Amino acid sequence: MDTTGIASQTVSEVILQVDGCVAEVRLASGPLNLVTRALLRSLNRTIDALEAQSGLRCVIVHGGSARAFCAGSDIKEFAEIFADASEKKILFEDMVLRRLARLPVPTIAAIDGPALGGGLELALACDLRVCRADATLGLTESRLGGLAGNGALRLTRLIGPARAKELLFTGAVIGAERALAWGLVNRIAGEGSALHAARELAREIGARGPLSNRFAKQLVDAAQDQPLDAALSASTVVQQRIFDSHDLHEGVAAFLAKRDPEFLAR
Repeated sequence: MDTTGIASQTVSEVILQVDGCVAEVRLASGPLNLVTRALLRSLNRTIDALEAQSGLRCVIVHGGSARAFCAGSDIKEFAEIFADASEKKILFEDMVLRRLARLPVPTIAAIDGPALGGGLELALACDLRVCRADATLGLTESRLGGLAGNGALRLTRLIGPARAKELLFTGAVIGAERALAWGLVNRIAGEGSALHAARELAREIGARGPLSNRFAKQLVDAAQDQPLDAALSASTVVQQRIFDSHDLHEGVAAFLAKRDPEFLAR
């Protein structure tokens, strides 16, 4: 895995660092990393930059040194948007989260502090979630009479309707162990930070076939979004592309020669 060459870019409330084939997106929206319109605009521009990076194999989203991964929406903004919430918040926020979810490479949320409300929605838009042992998670909007719209849908697909309803109806906050048992997170960091554990996972992902992982992401998403027959047809197409690829031939040759493969994503 190429880890040479480090590039950084700051877009106001978001800091992007690219190290070889792994990008890190650091939220920088104050001590709680609240979801503000400025943060969403910065994240949207950062996704533009990620889409322009042809060599990426994994993206990590994390909260930096803040007290929270992301503690949810800045409710001080609500007074200005009640009459035009769809225009001023809902549609734009949903678009940014969809763009994050649709990045072609695997994405990991490294949760080193509370991920609540809109913060958990942000983590749910990633493919994988790694959290520190003392992290807490929840969609707490019902405590204010609110609702996590896209979060309710992504959460249900992840942990099932009964558990999703319990979290949504009560606004409960759960710990890392329950989140792992319910399938809300993939891993709990054994020692150190979730970011460190996410970097180890990203290195492992980055060493695998990049085309394979991109197509795997497409097929897993298709399994949820499309009828079975359509998803199976998509599987046939991408399997042929894999067999036509340089990377599969390189992987086989490396296996037979007992050496590490050098994948080129083509």
